[in-house]
Amino acid sequence: MIDSVMNVKACIFDLDGVIVDTARYHFTAWRRLANELGFDFSEAENEKLKGVSRRQSLNLILEWGGITIPEEEKTALTDRKNEWYVEHIRQMTADEILPGVVDFLNEVKWAGLRVGLGSASKNARTIITQVGLLEYFDAFVDGTLIPRGKGKPDPLTFQLGVEQLGVLSSECIVFEDAAKGVTAALNCGTYTVGIGSPEVLGHAHLVIPSFENYRLAEVMQLLETATMTNSDS
Repeated sequence: MIDSVMNVKACIFDLDGVIVDTARYHFTAWRRLANELGFDFSEAENEKLKGVSRRQSLNLILEWGGITIPEEEKTALTDRKNEWYVEHIRQMTADEILPGVVDFLNEVKWAGLRVGLGSASKNARTIITQVGLLEYFDAFVDGTLIPRGKGKPDPLTFQLGVEQLGVLSSECIVFEDAAKGVTAALNCGTYTVGIGSPEVLGHAHLVIPSFENYRLAEVMQLLETATMTNSDS
């Protein structure tokens, strides 16, 4: 049960769309695979892949293309897509960190809060290392630790993060940009801040457009106000 934002001891950040935006690299790689299979899909459809595991993403894409493939062949397809994706992310630099993220991470560290990453991506450590942010993280949960079928909205990603950080769920804020990620965080029992559109992330305790121009103290105050208002209604 959530008590007060002032009791928060840790923050967990999703990766894609929160710290960096690798969506275009995923889209390019998945679309290349779809084209090889003889069909195409749109950027709007690609939005549905946010926060979804690699195998689940493949299943959705195959469904859009009206293609049925034996389970034993799917690993080869996801591996091929991942090779193309990794080619892109290995070229990433610190310039691809989203606006305001580094300043916000610095404020979190200066406040004495612990920092975790909670991502469905199996390439999360490669990306975080590539952009020079690895030193900020005290806990690291990525797709390599999540069993099939336990990706977001299942709360396991954030449950593992909370355990690694050594705090209670009620002492943690999760920052997410995907609806399924917000649901996973709520299911875990953490404070939840959506990064993006209220129309998509309105079930979070608080939604902000990005970290740009937002300080930690302001976010915590807004979160405190939002949770108190919701508890009174």
